[in-house]
Amino acid sequence: MATCTAPGKIYLFGEHAVVYGKRAIASAINLRTTATVAESAQTTITSSLGTTGIDYTVHPYISRCIESLGVPAVSVRIDSEILVGSGLGSSAAAVIATLGALNAEFDLGMTRTAIAATGHQIERDVQGAASPTDTLVSTMGGTVMITPWVSSSRLRLIECGIVIGDTEEFSSTKELVGNVRILHESYPVAMDSIFDTIDNLSELGVPLIENGDYRSVGELMNIDHGLLDAIGVGSAKLSAMVYAARDAGAYGAKITGAGGGGCIVALADDAGAVASAIDDTGGRAIITEASEPGVHVRK
Repeated sequence: MATCTAPGKIYLFGEHAVVYGKRAIASAINLRTTATVAESAQTTITSSLGTTGIDYTVHPYISRCIESLGVPAVSVRIDSEILVGSGLGSSAAAVIATLGALNAEFDLGMTRTAIAATGHQIERDVQGAASPTDTLVSTMGGTVMITPWVSSSRLRLIECGIVIGDTEEFSSTKELVGNVRILHESYPVAMDSIFDTIDNLSELGVPLIENGDYRSVGELMNIDHGLLDAIGVGSAKLSAMVYAARDAGAYGAKITGAGGGGCIVALADDAGAVASAIDDTGGRAIITEASEPGVHVRK
């Protein structure tokens, strides 16, 4: 039997744009998913995630993990602290934790790079489209600049408080990515201009993160939120939490992930005050922190 754990993630910049080859900055967070696997007479998958929204269950992701590695029959148990359909990378963390556990159980010798690449392909197979960000960050941990199809680079770990605001409304990444694709096909010049600006925010964010200038990082996050709203992935509840967080002293606050429902992320020194303000809007606040470790075997 082998057990692996992998973190969820937040986007500081770049969700949706990264699907179109633009840069993104994301960070692993200390909310984790655990996968336990063991050889078995027949393959079974059980999960604490269950089916939380229309068209969502973790089982297709885990089935593809088993099929892609060609391992014998196994039992797989998934347990998670990550909110499903929240934009925090719940499916990616489940995939990466499962691949890590299968790698350990069957001594497959997969490198972290191979685990991340295989995880990305599985997400693409199941969702139809997916960026490499979620699976890469869940595998490697830390705060990372992603340049799709080219490279990734590790940045200084985010050291201020991180507050998640959860709408408690399910968000389908597949549906929202599809809606953005339709908008891009209808208005390619306008959409490419927005994605180019988001790409620039990621570039500008690198030295600010390296210098620990979270006030300036937050200002760029606020700009990014407006751009995400412009491409139709915002909602009244998301914006209410964003503005409440800012009014409570957050350096910046924005949608994280696909949008539509799901979560926002805020950077703040006084995480408690920001969390209280988010709770007052009817959302649910979670105080967390950046995570240096990515996927690893739990002893």
